[in-house]
Amino acid sequence: MKIGVAGAGAVGSLFGALLANAHHEVTFLARGKHLTRLQERGIKVVTEQYPILNLNNEQTIFTNDIHALASVDILLFCVKSTDTKKLADSLKGIIKDETMIVTMQNGVDNEEILARSLTNNKIFSCATYVQASITEPGCVKESGSHQLLIGALQKEDSNQARKMVDLFQRAGISAKFTEEILNHKWKKLLWNITFNPLSAITKATIGEILESVELSALAKNVAAEAVSVAARQGYPFDKEKVIQSIFKKAAYAKDHQTSMLQDRLNGKAMEYESMCGYVLKLAHETKIEVPTIMSLYSILKFWDEKERRKDYGYVEIL
Repeated sequence: MKIGVAGAGAVGSLFGALLANAHHEVTFLARGKHLTRLQERGIKVVTEQYPILNLNNEQTIFTNDIHALASVDILLFCVKSTDTKKLADSLKGIIKDETMIVTMQNGVDNEEILARSLTNNKIFSCATYVQASITEPGCVKESGSHQLLIGALQKEDSNQARKMVDLFQRAGISAKFTEEILNHKWKKLLWNITFNPLSAITKATIGEILESVELSALAKNVAAEAVSVAARQGYPFDKEKVIQSIFKKAAYAKDHQTSMLQDRLNGKAMEYESMCGYVLKLAHETKIEVPTIMSLYSILKFWDEKERRKDYGYVEIL
């Protein structure tokens, strides 16, 4: 089967490589030094579950040309949420109507953005639980194990989602089908919003947040506010149980640097709009007060806009 990876970062590179290793024709859309190294020597994947993979064959394509995705049967959408609309709009008229699109991104709003832009394609959602990083251009490392939960946005597409799960499983990927995919995506968002913004601001690991009385209390406030917003959206999670679950999972990732912190350290755009901004929008619409999330969002937005002013060469007068 022909598979495309739109956004060959750590997540896209990992799962694209595992599918390529299972003899699927995989096209990786990448950029920068990572792309250059991929084109020079292929992709190297280091995991604890599988032997080291070195893939560089005629069925594996590395490119920055979106037209190379024109004939793919499945498109793994792995770009940062900040780039979702731009890439989706660029793909209009390029990918075929039969192409199934799977969003493997953070947040719960990418699905509706994709559905608005790519109206002829079927959109599937994937809650992606993985710790992966690009250790050097062309090389991705997975720490621990992974789990994918895949579901259809429309009930009539569930059989296709099941077939996709089977394809992933046969490639050695730990994947399961779920009929409640948005429920799982919200649970993941609750974890992300609890730790990602705070870690990006403080440059603290998950463990450092947990060990700090003040930061841990702040994280719990964020979680409580976000759960209240989720409840108004039809996801009536038990607040205490969800918060306990969030912190229990965090205990297993004490040394982990969140994706938002990694983006800040690497000078990349942070996904604060998809996490904090989206929750703030819903909170405003349903008249829920979320002061902690608002504070973190304001700080991250200020930093982002300040960095963009630098990029455009604006002079700041102090």
